[in-house]
Amino acid sequence: MQSDPVKMAHRKKNTPAQVQSGSKNAFTETPVVKGPNMDSLGFQAMDSNVPGLSQVILKNLNMKSYDEYRSAMEGKKPGAEFGIRSYFEMFQKMEDTFKFCAECKKLPESLPNPKSLRRCKRAQLCELYISAILPVGDIPFPTASWTKRIQEVRDWEDWLSMQEALDEKLGAILTGRYMHILWANAGKPKPEEAELVESIKRVTTDFVSRPATIGLGLHAFRIDPYAKPIVEHVVGASHVETLNARVTDYDELSRVFPKHQGVEVVMVGVDVVDGPIMRPPLVAFGPRERVYLSSYRGLYHDFWESQVETRQANRPDLVVGFHPGFHAYPDLMENWLPTLLLLRDYNIPSVFTVYSEQELKYSLKISMELEMRITGCGANPFASLKPEQAYSNPNKPPVYCNSHYFTFCGLSGSPDEGESEGGEGEND
Repeated sequence: MQSDPVKMAHRKKNTPAQVQSGSKNAFTETPVVKGPNMDSLGFQAMDSNVPGLSQVILKNLNMKSYDEYRSAMEGKKPGAEFGIRSYFEMFQKMEDTFKFCAECKKLPESLPNPKSLRRCKRAQLCELYISAILPVGDIPFPTASWTKRIQEVRDWEDWLSMQEALDEKLGAILTGRYMHILWANAGKPKPEEAELVESIKRVTTDFVSRPATIGLGLHAFRIDPYAKPIVEHVVGASHVETLNARVTDYDELSRVFPKHQGVEVVMVGVDVVDGPIMRPPLVAFGPRERVYLSSYRGLYHDFWESQVETRQANRPDLVVGFHPGFHAYPDLMENWLPTLLLLRDYNIPSVFTVYSEQELKYSLKISMELEMRITGCGANPFASLKPEQAYSNPNKPPVYCNSHYFTFCGLSGSPDEGESEGGEGEND
């Protein structure tokens, strides 16, 4: 007899708030979450590579501690000196985070001659792409409905070929207000137009990557958005995802599947921050051809107990984890374990992404040790093309968001329920 996954992975530290079924205020009650968040782990990783680098970043933000940073990310009132006053100051302080020796990993004040530091070419390229993200008022540019089925879109060139009036849209960004502000404050020579166009394309793929990957997961499990409304849960959602999440970005799902029956996306994670999507999930399904975004701050198995089991939220058709990172930190894996077992034992179709092929191997190894049935894996055709440089370790090659993925559903050795990688349905 199969045991309940939540009871099987009993939580010692993370006790959910008491929620009564049917209570109108159930969603507003906050679970007690004591697990690590990705921000704190990121600060630890920086200091392990370059001791003191996290303090440089906090200083650049006019903060004294990580607690102040976290408070600001959660939407609480920051200190009077928090933030950056101008675009010029922003670029100067961004450069400060790159000022350390790539060989010995020491900050300038720890070197006998700080002026001897020279900028490497890789850092220059990284600064170029960081600069390109500034014109967020124009990016991503408006996109058109997909004229090809998702399995026919093999790469971003195929996606770009479906965009109407692409040259005009890119030209408007190049000559727009935000691009003018960028090069008036960056303190760097403006690149050639062709180079800027390619940079804009790369940044745009970063916005589209997440909804397109969700579409990939729906296709992989033959979940048909034309047959019924679809519910997706994004587990381990970061503060960046929820802070920047806009319905307009996830409306790309409406372009992947034009005239769908309705899509609901619920972002769940301890790093979720207050914002426009901090609202309850739907109990009934939303309107056709629309995407509804909501979020929940807490661990996914707490969300399942307090919201799904009490019917305050709908059971998901698909669960998506963007860069869960459970392979990297034991403390993080401790919090992920009940969620992974829950997804496994309740046979929830799931797709997770990672930054590299090496991370994919580690994640697959852990998943197989947990006897999860892997249904597919490989390079993601919708990986972001925007390189992410680990500035705490500049000698490492850049990585790309959602570079690789793997899908799983149920226990290994369990009967195949019809999921197939790359299968074609009538409405795919």
